[in-house]
Amino acid sequence: MMHGRKSGGQRLMGKLWQVNWTLVLLIGLLASIGFAMLYSAANGNLSPWASRQMAIFAVGLVVMLAIGLVDIRFWLRHAYWPYGLTLAMLAGVEILGKSKGGARRWLDLEIFQLQPSEFVKFTLVLALARYFHRLNFDDIGRPQFLLVPLFLIALPVVLVQRQPDLGTALFMLLGGAAIFFIAGVRLWKFAVVALAIMVAVPVVWPMLKDYQQERVLTFLSPERDPGDKGYQILQSKIALGSGGTFGRGFMKGTQSHLNFLPERQTDFIFTMLAEEFGLFGGLGLLGLYAMLLAYGIAIAMRSTSQFGRLLAMGVTIMVFLYVFINIAMVMGMLPVVGLPLPLISRGGTAMLAVLGGFGLVISVYVHRDARIGRHGEDG
Repeated sequence: MMHGRKSGGQRLMGKLWQVNWTLVLLIGLLASIGFAMLYSAANGNLSPWASRQMAIFAVGLVVMLAIGLVDIRFWLRHAYWPYGLTLAMLAGVEILGKSKGGARRWLDLEIFQLQPSEFVKFTLVLALARYFHRLNFDDIGRPQFLLVPLFLIALPVVLVQRQPDLGTALFMLLGGAAIFFIAGVRLWKFAVVALAIMVAVPVVWPMLKDYQQERVLTFLSPERDPGDKGYQILQSKIALGSGGTFGRGFMKGTQSHLNFLPERQTDFIFTMLAEEFGLFGGLGLLGLYAMLLAYGIAIAMRSTSQFGRLLAMGVTIMVFLYVFINIAMVMGMLPVVGLPLPLISRGGTAMLAVLGGFGLVISVYVHRDARIGRHGEDG
């Protein structure tokens, strides 16, 4: 009995030694920058945002490592269960969801509020990696084998759009399309879909809600309503420009601390960072993200299993989309869609979801040499 417990402890310690601690360090460094910016956003106070974000990060770090130490074969065999659970939570928003600003996206659990759509982004990756793992190259080339993964993507997209949350729905479509591409789906199929989308735009446009149409029109011309619809993006551009090369200094940004910049603790936190630390600060943050994404890609390439490669690459792509869309949005290159900057913006659900995703990447790294058959058995 004692010998069995000792052996189990030794196996656990062995796996902990195999964790990519450089990746964990990068995650911790990015989160720490987020804590500092939330401290600044609250005018030099840990409350209400930074302290809560630190607590959530501590819990998420434990969850991330726990997920990372679980055998990758377990995640392969049970990949559809997390997807099904988060999909059920997403459906539950329809019935029990709490509304904010005209959108119903949150489940109120008394202690905290949960946004299931954040988790679905990563459980969708898990489900798609599981499905494509069992297919050979010829199967992927046959259209009938793509119906199931299209259905896996369509279900959460429809539910999210009903909340309504067009930005997250498009995010899932892009992430799903990227996984199709890395799984080996031929480019001509993407060209057909792109053409169909272009043809459908005149039909879909009248079906969008007024505020969704307004976001697109504001993106194209924010000056058309500078006091209302275009206010956010115009103030964001002013703050970005006022930071200059080296910034105004920590907690010395005028646009954010004089309350000209809305949502500085969430969607527009990169703008606040760029105002306080300038071009160099913004590029430094992007450099850290680039390193994080490079590690994710390297881990995917190192995996001996198709499931591991698809899983690590899929999570990395989702995080890349988070970063790209958020920063392009605050710079006025994309419409404002309400996506947080991962590990930096305030948001407990998004933090836990991203850390859970990186837990799957760590699992791929720890079990990178595992040879897995098409149905999860040892290869």
